[in-house]
This record gives sequence, structure tokens and C-alpha cells, in this order.
Amino acid sequence: MTVHEFGKENEKTVVLIHPSAVMWDYFEYVIPLLETKYHLVIPALPGYDKDCPCDFTSVEEIAAELADWLGSHRIKELSCIYGCSMGGSVVTRFLADNRIKTDCAVIDGGIMPYRLPYIVTRFIAEKDFLLIYSGKLGGMKLIEKAFTSDEYSKEDLRYIAEVLKMMSAKTIWRTFDSCNNYSMPAEIKTGCGRIEYWYASTEKKARKTEIEYIKDFFPQTVFREFENVGHGGLAALKPGILADEISKLCEKGE
Repeated sequence: MTVHEFGKENEKTVVLIHPSAVMWDYFEYVIPLLETKYHLVIPALPGYDKDCPCDFTSVEEIAAELADWLGSHRIKELSCIYGCSMGGSVVTRFLADNRIKTDCAVIDGGIMPYRLPYIVTRFIAEKDFLLIYSGKLGGMKLIEKAFTSDEYSKEDLRYIAEVLKMMSAKTIWRTFDSCNNYSMPAEIKTGCGRIEYWYASTEKKARKTEIEYIKDFFPQTVFREFENVGHGGLAALKPGILADEISKLCEKGE
């Protein structure tokens, strides 16, 4: 896992974890807004790292690897950890592991493990795999149809097409299988002082089971709804809002 750092001279550390179907540069518009105040740590997750060709592993392994990396670099405390969609799954497991002191965390549309019979989860994983793999094979026309909830430019859609082209079938399968079914410790005791779960108003119904899961396992969580943006759209379409909200959380933690 390649880790990109910005603003290393700053005292407070903020971790940003990208969703699937993009790479670490998903945060390219957010970085300039935060790197003057925070030490940004942005991992390129396995399977989505063009500098280190490999397949996606699992949510559990990535959360553990991130904690190992932070520990080996003597980062003992995070001001904030943010993860979107797949990245939100990693944040959820990272918080449950409770290995690194974390002042605040944001799970933006994060995917929670299904609490369903095994055969049902297999069916869902196969359906999701076929949807994304068909996008990989279908190219721009299919991608344009899939991303209609936000005002993505042709350049943005070409970027997504290139990432899908890079993703292996194994990475696509493992991404959905792991995000939908990752394990959690039998007893969850996170030391995080403030957890927020964000979701777009357009995806409120789709995130219903995630919200219920978070309420059960992290009852202290604050839920926030964002208007005029789709799933995972803040970093690309409203980076100023994302940067401001992370800054506010970091200031509250002081």
C-alpha cells in the first residue's frame, strides 16, 4: 500500500481514504485546502494503486496495514480520519480495532457489513460484481448512464473509465465481497471522541441499513445529511465543503 503525504510539517494528522472506482488522487481538489494546516496521510489502497500493481485484499487487512504504517511512522494520534464508501468501511474497522488514538472520524456513505444469510450476501456480491465489471467492459457509454446523479464532467467520467480499466476482476470481486461482509470484533470499544456518519439526501433510502448498523455499534455517532450531491460526490464536486467540515471537526477536538 503506497501512502502519500502532504503538509508533513504540520502537527495535526488527518487521514483521507478514498472510495472504490477511483484512486488516491480522488482528493486532488481537497489537498490544497488542507495541507497548509494538517499533515495529510492518503493511502492508495491495494487494487487501486497504479504505482504498485496488486489486487484488493480486504477491509480488515487494509485497516490493520494502515494502523501498522501509522505506528511505524510514530504517528500516535489522529485529529481526524475520513473515509468515503469503501473508505468508510475501512474507517469503521479501523475504529473498531482501536489501535491508534483518534479524536474524530467521518464515515461518508460508508458500507457496513450485511446482517443477512450467507446465500443472500453471495447473490448481492455477484450482482454488484457484474454491474461494475460490465462497466469495465462497456466503456464510456455505460459509465455515463451509471453516473447521472451528479454533474460529472466528461473528464471526470473518462477518469472513472480509466480506473475501471486498471481494476482487475479479482479486485472488483474482493471489493464488494469484503465491504459487504467484513468482520468486526466481538466487542467494540473505540476511543474516538466524535464519530459522524454522512450521507447524501439522494441516497438516504439506500443507506438505511448502514445507518441502523452504525446506531447499533457506534451509538454515539452524529448523522448528517448533505443536499445537492450524490454518493461520494463531496471530494470531487464540493471540495470546499468537505475541507471546511473536516477543519471544523479538528477544531472541536482541541
